[in-house]
Parts: sequence; structure tokens; C-alpha cells
Amino acid sequence: MGLNLLNLCRRGLHTSPARLQVIQNVTPTKRICIVGAGPAGFYAAQLLLKQLSDCVVDVVEKLPVPFGLVRFGVAPDHPEVKNVINTFTKTAEHPRLRYFGNVALGTDVSLKELRERYHAVLLTYGADQDRELELENEQQGNVMSARKFVAWYNGLPGAENLAPDLSGRDVTIVGQGNVAVDVARMLLSPLDALKVTDTTEYALEALSRSQVERVHLVGRRGPLQAAFTIKELREMLKLPNVDTRWRTDDFSGVDSLVEKLQRPRKRLTELMLKSLKEQGRGSAGSKQFLPIFLRAPKAINPREMEFSVTELKDDSAVATDSTERLPSDLILRSIGYKSSCVDSGINFDTRRGRVHNTEGRALKDVDKIDPGLYVAGWLGTGPTGVILTTMSGAFAVAKSICDDIATNVLDTTSAKPGYDADDKRVVTWDGWRRIDEFESNAGKAKGKPREKIVSIEEMLRVAGV
Repeated sequence: MGLNLLNLCRRGLHTSPARLQVIQNVTPTKRICIVGAGPAGFYAAQLLLKQLSDCVVDVVEKLPVPFGLVRFGVAPDHPEVKNVINTFTKTAEHPRLRYFGNVALGTDVSLKELRERYHAVLLTYGADQDRELELENEQQGNVMSARKFVAWYNGLPGAENLAPDLSGRDVTIVGQGNVAVDVARMLLSPLDALKVTDTTEYALEALSRSQVERVHLVGRRGPLQAAFTIKELREMLKLPNVDTRWRTDDFSGVDSLVEKLQRPRKRLTELMLKSLKEQGRGSAGSKQFLPIFLRAPKAINPREMEFSVTELKDDSAVATDSTERLPSDLILRSIGYKSSCVDSGINFDTRRGRVHNTEGRALKDVDKIDPGLYVAGWLGTGPTGVILTTMSGAFAVAKSICDDIATNVLDTTSAKPGYDADDKRVVTWDGWRRIDEFESNAGKAKGKPREKIVSIEEMLRVAGV
């Protein structure tokens, strides 16, 4: 016993930052691990800490830095959306939460190990892959995903070497969601407007040399099915020196249907019709934003893309025999994200790109719940909705965890040890604070909110691990 006590004391004297994360004033009887420090993870942690007074929540994140899609997905010129980071920071600084950055599930720790060390594990590591067009020549250099382009200008580690070719006049974006519109806006915005955002310095330099003058935004279906929202469209219509050009034929019969639409769709459609009616008035801009409806990708050719003309049947796009070719020096696909399976212990739906689950409870097989394993965010639902949608879903799954504990579906009578960082290079919340301060100071010198570190090694150095 004396030897064991001596070993325990030695372990207690270990000076790694991860070991110094001490949970004070609580004897935890429930340990919950959240894998992924994005919106779903933080919203779930917020509710769990509020509802369970005797629980400890550990957040494990693959990258050294937190906030996931808010940091690496939200457009740099939408700082108001990033204000949610203040809420996440308050949750992270809760005395019963520990942050373990630079710890990758499936590489640094297995799901089996986490499940042995926690009463419940919640997977919220998001969607890191994109759906492909499945066309010949899709892998050529001038075709890339909008997801990677967003990661490039937002400073996701590993994306800094993307080097999109912006030397041509025409960019074709396949897809009409908000991500697609974000990308179009970044390509057409005045550089001075982006210089005061947290757009990475290398992206600003590349955009300063851009020769892009026209951005085609192409969708399979019609204006009434457009996936972008009114906020994003308004921003495009207000861009200085940019003309938005609609095709009159795309709106045939649309105005007669407006009154029957639900309010959000009605307002969006009215704005498109208003813009269509007003186009051509005033002085022409040197750049053009060109939304095009009822076109389905058919072929990728040198410097152009071929589309099938489509017709709507029961709200679905059906290809006709007619085709159209668009000049396309750069092609960006934006037709959806999907998640990846990072651990063999996850029952993963490869077709849909998400974890098999029922209302956030992970499944062992087709319809059998796997007690103690949960999933939230895009990893569980697929890439749908905005941050508020993710919040509602994460709250619901966190409540399910609380309910399962209250009804003894989960056995919390025996103590669990939680994650043991050993001698791994783990970034604690204090380490993140050092990175945050470093980035903020670097940005301040350039008149920006921050200049993001894009090298993981540099992040670890600044964090002191």
C-alpha cells in the first residue's frame, strides 16, 4: 500500500498542463466525455453542466484550438455569427469542464478506451468531407470543393497549401446553399472590406491578385427551391461594383405562386423578383454574380462545364436532352458535407455519411440502442440547418443523457477515471488562451480581429506544450 501511495504522489506531482486541470469543490459521480469542440459539443456541455450538479464534462478535440465550424466555417465577414464563441468560452471556463485539445479519436485514443473511462460518451466531431459530383475529370486541378476553399481562407490547418487558381475570369460554383453564396461573396468582395476581417493573410494576398470577374451560382432546381437564405442574398445584392444578373426564363410563372408561399420563402422570392425587375438600372459594375437555375452537372471539360437543362417534376429536377456550357476557369462544388468514421467502434452509415442513431442515441445495429454512446450535430443528423438548429439538437441529446442517467439506463454507481493524458502533447484551456492572445495581438498589428495560426506545431509551441 505504501508503494502505491508513493506512486500516486508521484503522479500527482506530474507537471503536464493536462494533469493540472483540477476539478474543484466537487466529488464527481458522473463523468461524461464529449468528442468534438464545435457548436454541438459546447451546447451539449452547457446543458449537461446545468442539469447535472455532480458531473464532470471532458471535451476532447482533434485540433489544438476549439470552436470547430464557428472558427473554420463561418465567413470572415460575418463576425456577428462568431459572437457565439463568448457563450462557448463561458461554458469552457466552468469549473467542472476540462478541455483536451490535440487529441484525436481513433489515433490518440480509441472509443473503447473512452467508453471504459466515462459513464457516457457523446460524439460531436462534425462533418469533414464533402460530397462529390461523380463526374469524369473531377480530380483535375481546377476543380475543388467549396469546403476546402472555405477552410483555405479561414485558416484550417492543412488547407493553407490549397492554392486555388484565381487567374481566370470565370468561376462556376455548383450548388446554391449559403456556403456557396459565402464563397461567391468572398470572390467578389472588395479587398479592403476583407482586410479588416480574420481572413488569413495568404488568402488576402491571393485574392489581391485575383482576375475573377464572373461567378456563376448553378442549381439543379428552380428559384422556389433555392437553398440560400435572404440574409446572404441581400449581402450579394449590396456588394459594391458587382451586378447580379438573373435569367428571366428561370422565373417563368414564379410571381403567380408568391402569395401561396410560407413567409421566409415568400420574402426570399420577392427579393429575387425585385432584383430581377431592377437589373440593368444604374451604372454597371466590373464584376458579375450570375445565379442560374434548372441546370444539372453533366461533364467537366477544359475551362468549361457542361450542364443538362432540367425540368421540375414533383419538386425534383429531371434532366432533359438540352444542354448548356458555361466558361469555368475554376469549378467549386458545394453540394453537401458528410462525416467520416474515425474509429472502428462506431456504427457508421457510410451511404449517408453519419452515425446510425435514433434521436441522438447511437445504435449497435439496425435498431438496437448502444447504451452510453450518443451523437449530436452534423455527425448525427447530416449537414442540415444553421447554428441555432445545431443548438436545439444538441440540447435535446444532452437532455436524453440526463434522462438516461435519471432512469438508470446508465449505471453511474461505480466511479470512472476519465481521460488520462499521460505524456501526450495536450492543449488545455489555458493553452488555448495563450493561442488566442497570440492571434489577437498578431491581428491587432494588421488592423484585424486576429491572425490565425495555421500550423499545428506553431499552435503547440505557443500553447506551451
